[in-house]
Order: sequence, then C-alpha cells, then structure tokens
Amino acid sequence: MKVLIVSGIWPPDVGGPASHAPEVARFLVARGHDVDVVITASEAPSREAYPVHFTSRRMPVGLRHLHSLFLIARHARRADAVYSTGMFGRSGIGSAIARRPIVIKLTGDPAFERLRARGAIDGDVDEFQRAGGGLSSRGLRSLRDWVMRRAAHVFTPSSYLRDLVVSWGVDPSHVSVMPNPAPDTRPSGSRDELRERFRLEGNTLVFAGRLTAQKSLPVLLEAVAHVDDVALVIAGEGDERGAVVTEISRLGLGERVRLLGSLPRDRVIDLFGAADATVLSSSWENFPHTVVESLAVGTPVISTRAGGVAEVVVDGHNGLLVPVGDATALAAAIRRYFGDAPLRASLRENASPSVNEYSTENVLGAIVTRLEEAVR
Repeated sequence: MKVLIVSGIWPPDVGGPASHAPEVARFLVARGHDVDVVITASEAPSREAYPVHFTSRRMPVGLRHLHSLFLIARHARRADAVYSTGMFGRSGIGSAIARRPIVIKLTGDPAFERLRARGAIDGDVDEFQRAGGGLSSRGLRSLRDWVMRRAAHVFTPSSYLRDLVVSWGVDPSHVSVMPNPAPDTRPSGSRDELRERFRLEGNTLVFAGRLTAQKSLPVLLEAVAHVDDVALVIAGEGDERGAVVTEISRLGLGERVRLLGSLPRDRVIDLFGAADATVLSSSWENFPHTVVESLAVGTPVISTRAGGVAEVVVDGHNGLLVPVGDATALAAAIRRYFGDAPLRASLRENASPSVNEYSTENVLGAIVTRLEEAVR
C-alpha cells in the first residue's frame, strides 16, 4: 500500500501534528508500506527515508494554498490512499481530484481554528457551533462538513471531538476515538541529570507547545505570579510569543519564567522528565500530545478542563484539573500540588501507568487498518 501523508506542520515545528505525522510515516515504512509526505515549511525539511514534498511558508497565502493543493493532488494520484493530519480543505479537494480515499486525523474544528487565527471570531469552539457567522464562516463550515463527510474514516483524539464531528452530519460509523499514542522515546537520563541539564532549580513547571491564543498563556502567567517560589519553563514558538514576553514583563516574572524556543521532540520528552509537573492553561483543547507524553514519563499534569483533557487526566489521580480561564483556580492547584508532598508522590506514581493502553502499536495499528479498508 502506498500512502500520502499530509500535515500542515513538521519537525522542527512544535505541536501535535508535527509529532504525529512523522510517527505514522515511520510506522508505515517499518511495516513495508510506501510513503510520500506533503507539508508546509519555512525551510527545506531534513531528509527522511521517504520523500517529503513541501510548500514554502514564505509564499503569499493564496499562492501557498494553490501550491500545496497541487502537491497533494499530484502525489495522491500516485498513492492508494491519503492520510491527512492538517490542511484539511486542500487534502479533501486534492484527494477528490485524484479520486483517492482519505482518512483523517482531526484534532479540532478546522473552520473555528482558521477564523480564530484570523481574529474574525471570539469565544470558544462550543460557542462557534451555535453561532451564525458571515459568508466566510459559512463557507469554511461548508468546506469542513464536505471534507469530513467524504472521508472514509475520521479519527478524533477524544469523545468530545467525536461528538462534535458527528454533529456536522458525518456518519457515526465513520468516526472513532483514537487517543494520541504514548511516546516510545524515553528520557535520556535520570531526573536529577535532566534537571541539571536544563538548569532547573526548586519547584518548576513546564509548558511545551505552540504559543497561540488557544493555549491562553496569560492565564498561566497570571497564576504563576500568584504563587511564590515556583518557576516556569516554556518550550515552543508561535504568533503569541510577543504577547507572552510582554505579559512576563508586566507581571514582573522575568526571573521566574524562561523561554526556550522550539525544541526537538526528544528534548521535549527530556524536559517533561525533568519537570515537577507540566501545566496547560488552554481555552480549548481536544487530547493534547503533550499531556500523554508528560504522563508517559511519569510527570503529573496540572490543566484546565478543556475539551478532551479530562478523558486522560483524572483529577487527584494523575493530575489536577481546574475550570477554563480561571487563573485563581489554577494558582490554587499549583499551590496545592507543591504544598502537599503525599499528593505529589501519589500523582507521580500514577502518571505513567495511566497511559499504558496508549501504546504506539495499538494506536497506529488502527490507522493502518482503516487505510487498508479504505483502499479495498
């Protein structure tokens, strides 16, 4: 079987699809399948054991979209099926032009995320489902619904998102929950060694991910500002970096918050292994890769109850959960975590076993099964 994988981001980019797409490619190749990849990138990607075709992000937006659509349609014709983790509109149109089946890994509402990134809407993803919207909103919703209904199968990382996809008119039998796999990569040293490597001293929280409005980092920074003797390390880049730097300065957190920029995935795993806890302040989420990765290396998660996070983080068992957008509650959870040694030990002991079922073989094997069914 030959599969075209489509992803909007790719290493060294940070984010779930940038971890997932290469992982799927390696998994398919290891099992004797042929793989082509189409991505967008700021510069030519590193060489892989399979072809990676890219559209430069330096192109003007309209030309960039047309170029990536051309690449998808062209390489889909040479494939048996398409597996898309991003650029869903272009993936759907390109696979239709090539008359090839498409299997989709969806991590959010693409219409909502596109409009939110443009600053065209406010609110969260649930409010967006109930809103009317203008011509642009209706057009993106229609394209989203057409692509998802055309797909041979849609994987979502949470039951929360699956229910959302079904509400768009997609056949429920064509949508299933596929949690993000726990990483096969383990930390490259002991916790003490990793803490020394990253220069972590005292109580330290870690956030890793794209610096976007979705992550609501001002909420996290405000919470940290209200808790004494706690440091925060942020790994990632994004269009909100400038706002994050401004907020760090405004809150007087310059000595307690450190920005590392983008890190390769193995370094992120090491950072999670060094942390006392990872933290997530998102306004909306589905099933973040970082949550599973942190738990897999034995590090508890302190997070908002955004989307499907509560499907893997169980409050008081492997982490702590607070309401979305509530910096006071997040500060209280951080204070509780570091102030209660028995609780901290219990959460850490439960973290890794809580994601044992998310093995790469189980999770990615389901993708291969659906692709083979789509080809048949």
